[in-house]
Amino acid sequence: MARERLPGRGCRALRRCLLAAALLLGLRLCAELQRAGPQPQAPSSPPGQAPRPPGSHLQPAPGQLRGARRRQVTYVRSGRRAPAGGGRSGTPEPGCCALRGRPRLKGPRWQIDLQPWAGPARSLDEEALRFLRYISTIQIACDHMSTDSLATDSSPIKKPWSVCLDDRFGLVHQIRNKQCRLYSLGLGSDDTHFEVGMANNGCEVHRFDPSVKSAHILESERLWYHRLSIDWRDPHPAIAAQKPYSNTRKLGTILNEFGHHKIDVLKADLESAEWKVLENLILEDVLEQIGQLIFEIHLHWPGFEVSGSDSSVVRFWYSLLKELELQDFRLFHSYKDLSKPQLFLKKDIFNASSCYTLGWVNTRWK
Repeated sequence: MARERLPGRGCRALRRCLLAAALLLGLRLCAELQRAGPQPQAPSSPPGQAPRPPGSHLQPAPGQLRGARRRQVTYVRSGRRAPAGGGRSGTPEPGCCALRGRPRLKGPRWQIDLQPWAGPARSLDEEALRFLRYISTIQIACDHMSTDSLATDSSPIKKPWSVCLDDRFGLVHQIRNKQCRLYSLGLGSDDTHFEVGMANNGCEVHRFDPSVKSAHILESERLWYHRLSIDWRDPHPAIAAQKPYSNTRKLGTILNEFGHHKIDVLKADLESAEWKVLENLILEDVLEQIGQLIFEIHLHWPGFEVSGSDSSVVRFWYSLLKELELQDFRLFHSYKDLSKPQLFLKKDIFNASSCYTLGWVNTRWK
């Protein structure tokens, strides 16, 4: 008769085997930890110096990027804001490869840095006096300027658009070598005396005016007319899809579309849109592609999409012009148009005109 197996005997043997295996595994792990020993601590920073950030030993030397391949940056803002405190995410921002030896940007800018108030009262009088004094003070002397003279017939007085032709700024050499490029931004003005003169002197002139009849007109050998309007924003994608040949663009977008990498002279008479256009040029770093700026500014009202109290509006204007100075632009020409009403934000104060023509030169321009 066969011998019966005791119930549960096989299960007890299996449990003993599993316990023995776990004990052996634990002993082996302890032995490996003892052989590894304590981890060495990172050396501390010398007294008086800030601790090095994690991974700083992997950062390239300051001059290491000089030989790197430069890439063209398309002036389209990313939908992602820069991390707080200037930190970087894992993906490089479009501003990582700034041209002309400028410091690397930490990400797209979304607003300009406002200057401190002109005085403790934060009043219009304080802001207006500072602003008017600033636009009336020449920052750099220009010995050779070309200036439109007054009309000799019964036509309206022409604006004194001026460029600086001193040898140190290079524009005169570009004109002599027929390599000068001028962009003229306007809104239906019939006064093209300045553009025609620059084209006759050897500049490639592109005049942007939404009122011209054809998309692109070659008026003469060096004078182009384009049915385009310069704005501070591109059309909404939905609108652009319905109107693929929309005539509104940002200046940076037009530069990319035309394949132009620099503008020797940018002339703008935008009838109160100049403040937002100038803000866009600053925020998207288009200024470094421009040699000289000639803007007509209008002071009788805040301008398109500029809002706030009168004192805050003037503070915004002043901050924009100070941004130009931070970008190494210097004011070489200031003209007060006495033919226009003397209105400053709809007020007759400080003997100010409602219209000024200002010229800046990029002192880093080669």
